[in-house]
Amino acid sequence: QVASFQGVAVRSLSTSSPHDHPEHGRLVYKGNLAKTVLGVKFFSYSTSIFNLFMMPYIMLKSGIGVESLLVQAAFYGLIGVFTFVTPVTLHILTKGYVIRLYYKDEVDTYTAITYNAILAEKATVFHQKDVKIPDITKMFTTFYAKTKSMLVNPTLFPNPQDYNHLMGYDKSSFFKFEELEEVKEAD
Repeated sequence: QVASFQGVAVRSLSTSSPHDHPEHGRLVYKGNLAKTVLGVKFFSYSTSIFNLFMMPYIMLKSGIGVESLLVQAAFYGLIGVFTFVTPVTLHILTKGYVIRLYYKDEVDTYTAITYNAILAEKATVFHQKDVKIPDITKMFTTFYAKTKSMLVNPTLFPNPQDYNHLMGYDKSSFFKFEELEEVKEAD
């Protein structure tokens, strides 16, 4: 990189890649739905807040306060479903979506960046040995990091070996299979 500083050329001698993060390591995965997830959650939260502020006005203008208790309960229930249940459901479905995944070679740790309930980025650090693959394929889970479910798209890993290492496919299970065949041949 060459930048101009008061007419003098200054050269940056940075050895790190633009995909490296000093704290988390090398970027091995970037989710393509990160902006979509953030946008949908933001829209859901904003409409819920709008509903909360508009509910007293709607109740005053519609005259629902004068109706029976059953009509009031049905109205509040309907508004409550759209105001509270939708954002909570969206958060539960998308809380494990990994927007970025970093890998540190030196210590064999991964850092998964996800969105938390208040739309801030949350970092989860785990070792490769903490990765568990579910026995039954689940809709919003690719693997478990300790006990937290994570969702990644395997086709978005630029280097397939990074995905294989994350999932533990590069472990010695292949060698164990070979050893079993050698035992069968010896018998």
